[in-house]
Amino acid sequence: MARSTDTDPVPVPDTEVHAIGVSRPPLGVDDLPQPEEVFKTKSGRLGTLQIIQFVIGPSLIALGISIGSGEWLLGPQAVGSFGFVGIGWVITVSAILQTFYNVEVSRYVVATGEVPVVGWGRVPPGWKFWVPVSLLVFYFAFIFGGWAAAAGQGLFALITGRVHTADELEYTRLLAIALLLLVFLITVLARKVSRTLELTNWFLVGALLLILIIVDLAIVPFSVWWDGIRGLLTPAAPPAGITATTLGALAGFTALASGLNWYAMNHYRDKGYGMGHKVGFISGMRGEKTEIQPVGVTFRDTPENAARWKRWYGLLKVDQWIVFFIGAMLGMLLPTILMAHVVATSGERPTTANVPTFTAEKLGEQYGQGMFYLMLTVGVFILFSTQLGIFEALVRNFTDSVHAVSPRMRRVLDGDPRKFYYPYMLIVLAVIAGAIHLATPVKLVQISANMSNLGALIFPFMLMYLNTKLPKAARPRWWHHLFLVLNFLFFGFFFVNFVYEFFSGSALVKF
Repeated sequence: MARSTDTDPVPVPDTEVHAIGVSRPPLGVDDLPQPEEVFKTKSGRLGTLQIIQFVIGPSLIALGISIGSGEWLLGPQAVGSFGFVGIGWVITVSAILQTFYNVEVSRYVVATGEVPVVGWGRVPPGWKFWVPVSLLVFYFAFIFGGWAAAAGQGLFALITGRVHTADELEYTRLLAIALLLLVFLITVLARKVSRTLELTNWFLVGALLLILIIVDLAIVPFSVWWDGIRGLLTPAAPPAGITATTLGALAGFTALASGLNWYAMNHYRDKGYGMGHKVGFISGMRGEKTEIQPVGVTFRDTPENAARWKRWYGLLKVDQWIVFFIGAMLGMLLPTILMAHVVATSGERPTTANVPTFTAEKLGEQYGQGMFYLMLTVGVFILFSTQLGIFEALVRNFTDSVHAVSPRMRRVLDGDPRKFYYPYMLIVLAVIAGAIHLATPVKLVQISANMSNLGALIFPFMLMYLNTKLPKAARPRWWHHLFLVLNFLFFGFFFVNFVYEFFSGSALVKF
């Protein structure tokens, strides 16, 4: 006989359960699967090749998002305007803190199979408060579509062979909307949405980093490389004239989105990491109907499961520290040293209005139309990878939350989240199409980045609450909490400055 309460959104079976938090049903309990069982390796083992083929993936989706907003727009603009000194160390600290944060968020997903936006609903006072608040903060940060508008500017230049004029801005926005429709088409044609995003980002991120390495090695002097590397590693006072809001935008969108990084960690469930294998995933229109469990499942505290957890946690760290962190650092270094070289050789500096196409335009003047088109292609693809990840995440997180907390919606969907996912994606597309008319792309991205810093004031403490209630083998050590507190202090400082400047019109802190 099943038992339920007024606050439980789904019945709780009379079986072994593990209670976490309030307002949501207890988690089911099962054994952790072996990684080889999940990834179905033909050799029956997980060596380096198999990890590359089957295990790495969620980090690539996050990296594809990261490289577009912070690494291609905000980082180059800041370095182009102020130089490396006093800016580079902010990038490095942000990347380290965010990667630690990603691992801690993913710890919960791998141990329970629940995505973060659903897990937040277990924190007091419960899901009726935290799920809507989490979605509101996330949407306010990303619904403005600055990444989409920037991609539209680059695509316009790629098509016409020149940068748009002021009276052609609407054409760039129409192209941005066309790219949003392309994202919709990619997800429609997918068999498994997460897997399609992974494969797309394998190509985009890999090819783009390779092109940037080749171009930088070919034209950027060693002295600029050294300045960039030294800037990343040397603590120094921020450059004169830069505001904490500008610096905060760079910090927020280096290596993803500071306190809101959780929105991209859903893919560990869909990839089948740990207990995510027991919960399900969002399949594409061409895939088979796959039901997602509305409540997660965790593992028994046994020696066998503890040993398996160590393996899963090790794979998670490889995905985050080897792929995501190193990729994010390269993704910031390569465009910024290129921008620094362009500024030095052209005698001009980028503005918030022209930074999406500035590098391509100036390199085209120096090296010809071939370089102009190459760099425009790089910029469009980088920004498109961001567009792909963010747009899909806006839809995915809302779908996951509605499916988890609403029994009525689950009955309407008949166990098939796609019936909500795709129509809702068209609604989000229409909203973004209107939002990109509000300001220039970089200004929209700066707003998004600073709103991401708001998440660092909230979610690290919620994460500490949840992770301390996991099975013993999965619980974090004390120093993991220290890094979450540092996330709060570092990114929270920048958010406070952003709010003050937004309402007062003047900077609270100016260096």
